[in-house]
This record gives sequence, structure tokens and C-alpha cells, in this order.
Amino acid sequence: MSIPQSGGGPIESYDQLAEYLSSGCKPKADWRIGTEHEKFGYCKDNHKPLPYEGERSILAMLEGLRDRHGWDPLTEAGKLIGLTKDGANVSLEPGGQLELSGAPLETIHQTCDEVNVHLRDVKHIADELGVGFIGLGAAPIWKHEEMHVMPKGRYKLMTDYMDRVGTMGKTMMYRTCTVQVNLDFASEADMVQKMRTALALQPVATALFANSPFLEGKPNGHKSWRARVWRDLDADRTGMLPFVFEDGFGFEAWVEYALDVPMYFVYRDGVYINALGQSFRDFLKGNLPALPGELPTLSDWADHLTTIFPEARIKQFLEMRGADGGPWRRLCALPAFWVGLCYDQGALDAATDLFKNWDAETREAFRIAASEQGLQAEVGGIKMHDLAREVVSIAEQGLAARAMPGAGGLVPDETHFLNALKESLDSGKVPADELLDCYNGEWQGDLDRIYGAYSY
Repeated sequence: MSIPQSGGGPIESYDQLAEYLSSGCKPKADWRIGTEHEKFGYCKDNHKPLPYEGERSILAMLEGLRDRHGWDPLTEAGKLIGLTKDGANVSLEPGGQLELSGAPLETIHQTCDEVNVHLRDVKHIADELGVGFIGLGAAPIWKHEEMHVMPKGRYKLMTDYMDRVGTMGKTMMYRTCTVQVNLDFASEADMVQKMRTALALQPVATALFANSPFLEGKPNGHKSWRARVWRDLDADRTGMLPFVFEDGFGFEAWVEYALDVPMYFVYRDGVYINALGQSFRDFLKGNLPALPGELPTLSDWADHLTTIFPEARIKQFLEMRGADGGPWRRLCALPAFWVGLCYDQGALDAATDLFKNWDAETREAFRIAASEQGLQAEVGGIKMHDLAREVVSIAEQGLAARAMPGAGGLVPDETHFLNALKESLDSGKVPADELLDCYNGEWQGDLDRIYGAYSY
């Protein structure tokens, strides 16, 4: 989850809220790729989750990366809670999931290099500590009471709030991991087309990257339990957002939606002030109970935008949020999938054609079916496997058209980053299917073997 944002000074007019979003518009030559991924850390000898402090801990990992690999520290209330270097951040999810928020990079070759270096450095420190890291969409065995709470103020507030608004909020916070990509837009119209594509086709990403078929030591009946969790988290800030597909959608419509999402907090002088359930609209009028008489800044608005959790999200860029965390190759495949669809106009138009006749019920049905059945899903006579094959083909064409070379020009484009997805399409099996095969086969129901077989 996000670190405190730097959006700007006082908000003096309502128009500034949409202007903040539209300031993200940039020419195609300046479009970049920002990849984020989370992973679970555990003690190798007992497979228990890492605490914040101690000999084998998240703090020891952060200190090792800081001291041995040149990262600068980020602290809160005197606690080391993150790192920064060269435009990238390492941050902590509520249960200690370690997240890399990558720098904005020009190509997927660079993104994958960044991921490779990060995982190599993490393994370097982890091996010395007797610690391992694994990429999955949900913790396969751990129960909620086993998870350690990281020392970040926003997480304490959110934890206290989650049970008031849904049934699975704390599961999301403490026992799930994702991989996502952040992409740019050229204009409001470009944002609208990309946002609609992101929401409509997010279930395809959910199916292809499904990697969380276990919970508390046994199969949970879903290919992506992480995706299931998001359906019962908080209806005010999650979902497929039908209004995005209505005529007239744009930055102002997103502002109106965001203003109706209840607040979590206001960040002041290193402290998260409780504003749970309060209204940013009231804040604009100086009527926020948490800070009576005080008006918000653009930094407050930027912070508020990070507390909205739909399947795709607008800030000053777009975030694709529907995929489970997973194995190494899929950390590069996820940005390849979305860059291929969104950064070439021909591919974006072809992707848009796929869902132009779908209604809100169809889009939601795909969302549910993807989490339950993965590539085996079917909605309204459309088989997910066939749809995914077509979408990946469009993404491949988009990457080929981008023609971004790598390896000093030896690799002509970025299409090979889709190979992991093409292999799933050929076999009909995504990571969740492979995990279930292992569990029901060679592991003989011993889920503890997942750590040795699937760790980084």
C-alpha cells in the first residue's frame, strides 16, 4: 500500500481536484511503466510469517537492503518502514508482505531487469537470515492470528475499520499479495478508453494470473482466493465501477466518485489522524470532524485517492489491480500483458472491440467466474480460455508494434515476456491449477511442501 503522497498545497477550488488527475496526461514519448509486486516472507525452519522485529524479521531484511545494497531509509515514528532508491520504493504491506514499487521505466526489458536485481538482492539478505520469500496470491496456510502487524499508522486505522464495512478486509490486508502495473495516458479520452479496457478485461488477468487456491492449509474452491476476498471488502471503494462505462465519464466523474468514498485518515506531521468514515466533501468545506476548520491540501487529496481499491484505479496514472502475486516470470508477464494492450493504439482499439457489447452484469459475471474457475470460466457462452487467447494475441501484436528492443538490440521487442501466459493457454493451466495438481499428486495433501517448491 502507498506511502504518504506529495500532491501539493491548499485546495482553493473544486476544479483543482480534476486538474490534479489531468496533470498526469503526457505525450506518448513520455509514457512509462511502473511495476509493483508483493511477496510473503517466512522463516525457513518453521515456515512461520516474519515478525517486524527480531533476528529473522522484516526489519532485518530492510536493514540488510539498506546497508548492503544502497537503499535510503523511510521511517515513521522512529521505525524503519520502507526504502527508496533511483525512483523505486520498497514498502511493507500490513502483514509484512514486502513490496517493490518499481521506478517509472521505458521498457519491459528494464522493468524485468529491475525485478531480477531486486529479487536477487532480497535473496542475498534472506539466505543469510534463514528467511525465504514466496510469490502467491494468498497465504496458503497461515491464519489471521499468526500474522504480525507492521508499525504503520494507516494500517492500525484500517484494521479497526475493516470489520465495520465487510467480512474480508483484514484477510486482504494481512494475507494477500498482488502484482500490478501503472501506466500513463495522453489525454482524458485516452484515459477513458484505457480505463474501460482495464476494468472490462481485468477478469482475464485475474484468470491468467490466478495463484491462490489455498487458505488455512486446504483448497478453498477458488483459483484466485485473493480476487474473491476483494468482493467482500468494502463496497464503497471496490468493484467494477459501472459508471466508468457511462456516457460523459472523465476526470470529473472520477472526482465525484472519489468524493463519495469514505475517508480513512489525514496525514499530518508524520501522524495518521483518524478520519474513518468521514467525508472529503465536508473536508473541502472546512467541516471535517477530525480537523475542524481546516481545509485540505492536494497532498490530502492524493492520499485519499490511494484508499480507493477498485479493479483498476485512476491517480495521475492508471493502476491495473486484478492479478495475484506469483512466480518470477509472471512478474514480468503482467506489465507485458497490459502494455501490449494499452500502449499501441491498434491493440487498444482491438481490445475495446472485444467488450463493446458487454453490459455491467456481464462484466461482473466475468469477475466472479475468473476468481472461481480461472481459465475454465464461461459467461454468456464466452469461454474464458478463448477470450484470454484472443486478448493475449492482441497484447502480443501491441508489443510487436511497439518494437522496443532489449539486450543491446539482440531482442527485437518485448513479446517474449508473454511466453508464460502463452504456455498457460496451450496447457489450459494457470499457476493455481499447477498448485492443485501438486497438492493432489506428489505432495499428497502436504501443503507445507509449497515453500520448498515455489519460493524465489
